[in-house]
Amino acid sequence: MFRFIHSSDLHLGKRFGGFSGDLPGRLREARHGAIGRLAQHAREQGADTILLAGDTFDAETPAPDVRRQALAEMRDHAPIRWVLLPGNHDSLQAAPLWTALGAEAPDNVILAREPRPIPLADNVVLLPAPCTTRRPGRDLTEWMDGEATAEGVIRIGLAHGPIQGFSEEQTAADVIAPDRARRAGLAYLALGDWHGPMEIGPRTRYSGSPEPDRFKHDRPGEALLVGLAGPTSEPEVARLETGAFLWRTLPLHLFEADDPEAALAAALPEPARRRRTLARVGVTGLTRLAGRAALAHAVEAAAPDFAYLELDDSQLATTCEAEDLDRIDRAGALREAAQALLAESADAALSAAEREVARAALARLFAYAQMVAP
Repeated sequence: MFRFIHSSDLHLGKRFGGFSGDLPGRLREARHGAIGRLAQHAREQGADTILLAGDTFDAETPAPDVRRQALAEMRDHAPIRWVLLPGNHDSLQAAPLWTALGAEAPDNVILAREPRPIPLADNVVLLPAPCTTRRPGRDLTEWMDGEATAEGVIRIGLAHGPIQGFSEEQTAADVIAPDRARRAGLAYLALGDWHGPMEIGPRTRYSGSPEPDRFKHDRPGEALLVGLAGPTSEPEVARLETGAFLWRTLPLHLFEADDPEAALAAALPEPARRRRTLARVGVTGLTRLAGRAALAHAVEAAAPDFAYLELDDSQLATTCEAEDLDRIDRAGALREAAQALLAESADAALSAAEREVARAALARLFAYAQMVAP
């Protein structure tokens, strides 16, 4: 049986500019560390080949240290063999990148720069579909259909791109045929581009990124161990955990009578896992104005335990009564401002976004008033 690791979308060198402090550096280092974690899985599982299905680098011009340190790490794990496919972020249009990689790559790194067969074993051949540009405008896997190989050879496809449209920028011409494995007689089609694992069919899968980089998929980083007994045998596929950081979306639904702080404490992960967790608490339901302020304060208090913690309370409805406004002020300018914001938050003539701004401003005013209250 031929065993290999299927991975993609390492996005080495990704800047993570939306975060502050030392977190961007920690996230970048975790992506580099995924190389070693993939190699460790390969050794433990008896796989001598790791297929990287595109976007190994986040940009067409990664910094020299990003490129050279990645190659040095791969060299250090020889005799494990790495196959790097150009993706849409590091396409062949970035000629200087692939020229440099060609000059610097160690013997155990194969650059799949051309749509031609690459022998992986006596009876195994890889058919790569390198991305020529960021948006090629055609199905780059089509050539696999007509590429003849000897009878009994295991054919593995390697490609980067959508099976379905993942964004409005993509056109039908960019989409890989979902039945490409059947058309081309592939035992397995290893895909990259989608950052979460996805099974298109028994012979066609996205591995997902080995190190998450967004909240969208809400899964740990993974790679796939694939075993192929023959050209027509169904692939044996197992998921392997590879991520250092967890990106979690934590749903929290409140009823008016709930204690928001207690509900938040129950939703958060155990303390030992928080340093390597990026979490977004998405709150829905209904609470009093005081409850909303208490929830925001509780999130702020817990944030230092986490790599990153944010509160999304845009879908949380807030009730407000006279006693809540009294806790802001019983009269004067602050009370008038609070009453105006309360009226705007319920004004059907305003847009939903404008009403939400008013609700958030009222909650912030309430919180400030409690901070300075005697």
